[in-house]
Amino acid sequence: MQKSSTCSFMYGELTDKKTIEKVRQTFDNYESNCFEVLLYKKNRTPVWFYMQIAPIRNEHEKVVLFLCTFKDITLFKQPIEDDSTKGWTKFARLTRALTNSRSVLQQLTPMNKTEVVHKHSRLAEVLQLGSDILPQYKQEAPKTPPHIILHYCAFKTTWDWVILILTFYTAIMVPYNVSFKTKQNNIAWLVLDSVVDVIFLVDIVLNFHTTFVGPGGEVISDPKLIRMNYLKTWFVIDLLSCLPYDIINAFENVDEGISSLFSSLKVVRLLRLGRVARKLDHYLEYGAAVLVLLVCVFGLVAHWLACIWYSIGDYEVIDEVTNTIQIDSWLYQLALSIGTPYRYNTSAGIWEGGPSKDSLYVSSLYFTMTSLTTIGFGNIAPTTDVEKMFSVAMMMVGSLLYATIFGNVTTIFQQMYANTNRYHEMLNNVRDFLKLYQVPKGLSERVMDYIVSTWSMSKGIDTEKVLSICPKDMRADICVHLNRKVFNEHPAFRLASDGCLRALAVEFQTIHCAPGDLIYHAGESVDALCFVVSGSLEVIQDDEVVAILGKGDVFGDIFWKETTLAHACANVRALTYCDLHIIKREALLKVLDFYTAFANSFSRNLTLTCNLRKRGWCTMANILR
Repeated sequence: MQKSSTCSFMYGELTDKKTIEKVRQTFDNYESNCFEVLLYKKNRTPVWFYMQIAPIRNEHEKVVLFLCTFKDITLFKQPIEDDSTKGWTKFARLTRALTNSRSVLQQLTPMNKTEVVHKHSRLAEVLQLGSDILPQYKQEAPKTPPHIILHYCAFKTTWDWVILILTFYTAIMVPYNVSFKTKQNNIAWLVLDSVVDVIFLVDIVLNFHTTFVGPGGEVISDPKLIRMNYLKTWFVIDLLSCLPYDIINAFENVDEGISSLFSSLKVVRLLRLGRVARKLDHYLEYGAAVLVLLVCVFGLVAHWLACIWYSIGDYEVIDEVTNTIQIDSWLYQLALSIGTPYRYNTSAGIWEGGPSKDSLYVSSLYFTMTSLTTIGFGNIAPTTDVEKMFSVAMMMVGSLLYATIFGNVTTIFQQMYANTNRYHEMLNNVRDFLKLYQVPKGLSERVMDYIVSTWSMSKGIDTEKVLSICPKDMRADICVHLNRKVFNEHPAFRLASDGCLRALAVEFQTIHCAPGDLIYHAGESVDALCFVVSGSLEVIQDDEVVAILGKGDVFGDIFWKETTLAHACANVRALTYCDLHIIKREALLKVLDFYTAFANSFSRNLTLTCNLRKRGWCTMANILR
């Protein structure tokens, strides 16, 4: 009807002015709302409508249209206003009808202002530790209960990173504290780890109230399903890692070996890092990230092995049964080499002295690093049977880690230079071809120049191969984007519909020209329409330059007005590096035959800068350029 969505043409003398203003503000503010409004038919009969307004947004969050629905409530409205005939049954029917209408309206407007806050930011998507990340175009803001947390909200993302950092802290400090017994009579360590245990316990509570992505890609917000899913997956691991083992260790009557074993259970929380590994699958093409991750894993394994290596030496250096020291232990040899030997305190009946804990840890880490990366230097070497067995196992693990890391490093560097290697391989093939067929020097130089210039502009990317992977609809969208300069600069395409532009874009081809390349030779058939996107070209007739073409110019033939192919009346040669977007005659005629309305507009508005069918037909602007 070409009328306003406010339905102002249906207003009358009894239409409420405040309601009219609210309707106008609803449209101006892109809001969703509903009103009871009195409108008039064409014969001026008044009708009460329940009017619902819902803005519809696209993937860029822009309102592209409004959905307005009208429910005739005249029959319900009159009994309510007439006191003598007011009936509760009809009022209940109206209330139920309006309630159902509001629920439909809420379904139609899932992206209103109160719900946008649930939508995760781009930063949250990148930092999200969970592997179940919904694509941007699939996300909706689900209506969750007040006590349920969305798994992709900013708070949950920040919280997951805090838990990840504390997990790494646990993985480093728990083996160190268990092996070197740093918590004995140390209240600070006990308090710090107790705080970490409390945070892990809070994380368990939050996980019982956090949504997750179901097998069908939907966001599950049902509390019962959330609890069942968490109990089946990560609950046991999280519970084992947050129990207060350190408080238990504080009691003197607890066996030290049992307490150390239970404290080591905190490390099982590292199994949750598998979610991070699955998340990193999206970024494995970034070699630096993979390399850093491998180095961190290597350092963590070396740290654990260093703690075990010290524990073996600490267990064997003093024989508690005979109260004698084992002089072949690596700890005894280290104490002698650094000048802090063990000595026996006869008054107390115990052994004292030896290296400090810092020196012991550095020496243990030094030994594990040299064993994992090389065959060792021998200054710290296993001497007892247990130490030798542990060293053999460590060397086997080290060989696998070493091969994995350096194998990945080799792959990363190969990927970094794969494009360069492909470029040089292509150049070598072209040189061999030119040499084999004895191509003249001048032509050979032009060929090599074209290869180098084309590679520098396209970066070696095969556009056709990439487009062949995409489905038809996506390929058309990409082609429209690639040819956007042509469509935006030329008025001939301004009246083209989206379908017409997509059909044209798929048929366009992009060619790169080096200086001296001839696009058309005089006498050959003109079978394409060429649009200059960048660079400069010259048109030569009878050894005379008749025109200079540049950005925005068009040359070729008016196929849509002619029945036969034209013979080029001039040479068209590139003066600089040029980008040309061309469309073949058959493809253009096929589109024009289908879109007849566009064909008329295209024929009227397209102006050829240079018509190669007619001699001397070039615009004066290009002759004077």
